[in-house]
Amino acid sequence: MKLAGMASNRGRNLLNIADRAPGGAAFAVVLTNDADAPVIESAAERGIPTEVVERGEDESRSAHEDRILDALADYDFDLVTLDGYMRILSETFLEGAPTTLNVHPSLLPSFPGMDTHEQVLDAGVKLTGCTVHVVDETVDGGPIVTQEPIPVFEDDDTDDIKERVLYEGEFTAYPRAVKWFAQDRVGIDWDAGTVDVDGDHGGEFPARRLGSDDRAADLRYGENPHQDAALYADTTVSEASVVHADQLNEGAKALSYNNYNDADGALNLIKEFDEPAAAVIKHTNPAGCATADSVAEAYGKALSTDPMSAFGGIVALNRECDTATAEQIIDSFKEVVVAPGYTDAALDVLFEKENLRVLEVNDNFEVTDTLTEKPLVGGRLVQERDTQHLTTGDLEVVTERQPTEEQIDAMLFAWHTLKHVKSNGILFAKGTETVGIGMGQVSRVDAVRLASMKADEHADGKDAEGAVMASDAFFPFPDGIEEAAKAGIEAVIQPGGSKNDESVIEAADKHDMTMVMTGQRSFRHD
Repeated sequence: MKLAGMASNRGRNLLNIADRAPGGAAFAVVLTNDADAPVIESAAERGIPTEVVERGEDESRSAHEDRILDALADYDFDLVTLDGYMRILSETFLEGAPTTLNVHPSLLPSFPGMDTHEQVLDAGVKLTGCTVHVVDETVDGGPIVTQEPIPVFEDDDTDDIKERVLYEGEFTAYPRAVKWFAQDRVGIDWDAGTVDVDGDHGGEFPARRLGSDDRAADLRYGENPHQDAALYADTTVSEASVVHADQLNEGAKALSYNNYNDADGALNLIKEFDEPAAAVIKHTNPAGCATADSVAEAYGKALSTDPMSAFGGIVALNRECDTATAEQIIDSFKEVVVAPGYTDAALDVLFEKENLRVLEVNDNFEVTDTLTEKPLVGGRLVQERDTQHLTTGDLEVVTERQPTEEQIDAMLFAWHTLKHVKSNGILFAKGTETVGIGMGQVSRVDAVRLASMKADEHADGKDAEGAVMASDAFFPFPDGIEEAAKAGIEAVIQPGGSKNDESVIEAADKHDMTMVMTGQRSFRHD
């Protein structure tokens, strides 16, 4: 798409669009009605042709617009973009030119005119913004294409608002609108005075995302002491969340950035299970996880997977914490415990540890917050949460040896726990407890070796002999199976899908292992 830009001064929005080329749009020409306008030099520096058409002292508006159209006639363009063009356009121009857009520094129809920011302050509103609209013959009228909200803070003056609206609002909304036109996604209903944009209708992944979170806490620092940090809260989330948890021992120090991150990971892990479950998390990875008949038994099994790594970790429970569980928790140093409730006696025990943060969440463990996101420099990744939950019917046995019911139960437990281990991840389990975890390796065979080492050297009272192994992605070569055989693994659950699946299955058969494939992987890279 080719653009014709029109400005009376600096034309900063036009230059921003030129630099960003939204949807591949490029300027064929920039025109101004002021020979001294700085936009002329700025456009020329970008190789954009410029035209100057000043209005004569006694020249009518229509005659001036005819001369503008004559100046533009030598250029091929599809859309006109105004930026601080200090003239109201008449039907002479609007009927002779393609669709014309303008950006206004407020959320129209509120606060039209030249003194927008003064009106905003006088009205005492807490939200302003900008509006990109199709130009008609009215002042600041025409169908609205898009808007961008911008907060108004208590100590703002007009300069503060002007700068924030320009750089955070207009620099976002105007290129967005141009991109939509460049992609031929915009329909204008002049009779209804509305604009329809294909794909901008919501859903889980709309064309644009608007949201607002409130700052809930200033944190002591971020991941490291030289990084400042804060916690923001989405008050619409109803499922159990560490962000909305009550810290029951108010005298203890507040949670840190890393505490929140790890506690969130621990809580999400134990949400996987209906049975009493416990997990110990260290640096967002499970050091151990288990389910059992009681939460105390589950915690003991989880801790025994890797008690050394669990030192200074985060504990999460999916049942009320009782005295027996609390006494085990304080036997070694822990940073945080998260649970949907505590008995009074359990709190007495936990409060003996001055800086053990005790968090109480609600008991809604059903997923209501369906998306996760990861900020990137310049944007963010958004995806559905990994809510896959396998059953026996989802497993395909691919080896000569068939799994027992006990092995199937263990493999399903291992798979659902492995979802919360950073890739490349390997997990060994017996029954519904972990015995060795190899996480975050760049080689899958190294992840097997790490899980084996953890089971043999770090686990307390258990080992890998006769365990099942879960892999979060397929085995590219048989070497991972060979290492598992050395560790004593007897059953394997993995996605399958490698071009070497046949040789991997042959290796399992050679070692009399049973192997099932899930047809889906469980990577976790964050």
